[in-house]
Amino acid sequence: MLKHRVKELLEVALQEDESIFLIDLAITLDNKINVVIDGDNGVTVKDCVRVSRAIEHNLDREEEDFSLEVASAGAASPFVMPRQYKKNIGRKVEVETENTSYEGNLTVANDESITLEWKAREPKPIGKGKVTVQKKMEIPFSDIRKAKVVLKF
Repeated sequence: MLKHRVKELLEVALQEDESIFLIDLAITLDNKINVVIDGDNGVTVKDCVRVSRAIEHNLDREEEDFSLEVASAGAASPFVMPRQYKKNIGRKVEVETENTSYEGNLTVANDESITLEWKAREPKPIGKGKVTVQKKMEIPFSDIRKAKVVLKF
């Protein structure tokens, strides 16, 4: 009952700003509500407060006691939906597939796949030494096990 009501309230809150979207909703047995959101242009504290209020102000604590936490997806959190790839075009990402991992600039993200580009040093075709080459790989979402932005400090 509580989960159904929270989902309805979340849908209404997220419709107010369609650039914000739901990443995860979890409700524990002791009614701890955890909501994780992300946004096409990032998430501000104001966005979290707005979503939190939309839920909290429409639930009755007299009926069911609950705690509520609304947070943004962390900068180093793995991507869970294609929309997150689209918002990170131009950034360096690390992608793990079944057999290997890749690190490169995310240049394309559509509904089926992503494209990474990076530079690599490879042996010269003739002679000794190495040459820098531009690599490009298209990876279908079905092959991606885990992907996240690479943070550099």
